[in-house]
Amino acid sequence: MTSPRERSLLLTHLLVLLQLLLPLTWSLLHPPHPPPVHVPTLVPHSPTPLIRSRFSAQTQLDFTTHCNSSCFHRGEQEAQKEQLTEKLSFETLYADGSRTLTTVDVEGDEEFEGDPFAHPSPGRGPRVKPRHRRVRRQIYGADGRFNIQGDNFLLDYPFSTAVRISTGCTGVLVSQQHVLTAAHCVHDGKDYVKGARKLRVGFLIPPFINSTNAGLASSKKPLVRWVRVKRTRVPKGWIQGPQEVSMDFDYALLELRWPHRRPFMRLSVAPSSDDLAGNRIHFSGFDSDRSGELVYRFCPVEEESSDLIYQHCDARPGASGSGVYGRVWDNGLERWERKVIGIFSGHQWLEIDGENRDYNVAVRITPLKFAQICYWVHGNRLDCVQD
Repeated sequence: MTSPRERSLLLTHLLVLLQLLLPLTWSLLHPPHPPPVHVPTLVPHSPTPLIRSRFSAQTQLDFTTHCNSSCFHRGEQEAQKEQLTEKLSFETLYADGSRTLTTVDVEGDEEFEGDPFAHPSPGRGPRVKPRHRRVRRQIYGADGRFNIQGDNFLLDYPFSTAVRISTGCTGVLVSQQHVLTAAHCVHDGKDYVKGARKLRVGFLIPPFINSTNAGLASSKKPLVRWVRVKRTRVPKGWIQGPQEVSMDFDYALLELRWPHRRPFMRLSVAPSSDDLAGNRIHFSGFDSDRSGELVYRFCPVEEESSDLIYQHCDARPGASGSGVYGRVWDNGLERWERKVIGIFSGHQWLEIDGENRDYNVAVRITPLKFAQICYWVHGNRLDCVQD
């Protein structure tokens, strides 16, 4: 006889397995033919020293913005190259509290003029579908989240790529030494948050690793091993910008003091939702209403703008900074691959044609953002081309 807890674990595992296999099976029957993605090159200048951070800001886990038709279609409007390079400049915060500002030039961005942050699907701009008004926030209807439980499941890819941020957010491993998260988890747009002074990243350790009694270990919550952050990078587009504009740049990269040994998830320029397997996105995070638990969810993409992914994946504060991934067709490998295509930011009220619509929102990785984040990871702009 199985216990209620064991039956619940089995049901959760079966549901997760089912949702992973069904859309993939359908997509295998209809593989896409995505066009080549042009990734411009960021050319950094020498860093300029800044005054030390005061770490005076408070962490805001429940991040909410408002957007109207003008900001929703902003990606279609012409942007001056000077404005573009200013937003892609970035600050670097070091462990001792010192800061630098690095300005950049953008090369090979000619085809982005007039739509500098466009995603790579040709002839397709931001879209919005007719939809009934939503009035609930963050959880939509029945809660569709799954607690990831079981000693081995927590160490299985892709769940093992999710990490905790000591300020109360989530992050995703994108290299052997780097974590991608939301900028608002470390900076409020004016100053770094208090917790960024001694920022740490937490790796889940299943209880069985530190227990000789397997039955007792299975009833415990996972332990956390904390690692200090050596360097934090935040785009200038997030700093001192209007809130509705800043959400487009709500991402930051953390560099750990030493490499980890876990698998990480590769980055990709976000394709159109039509080119995602099953039209679905996925992410795992540490939602505040489920303390100590890793929570997984998936859902279809509802709307798209040039910089944001609008969806109704159930989420609560604490999930901010989660790596939003999808199964993306890899032309080189000729197969579907899980890749990070965005960063979960928070909640947004979108006003279109006088109607308020309620969404959870992720920042999409555009070609320019891919080039920037890739440079942060590799430190060599020649390594940053789309696979």
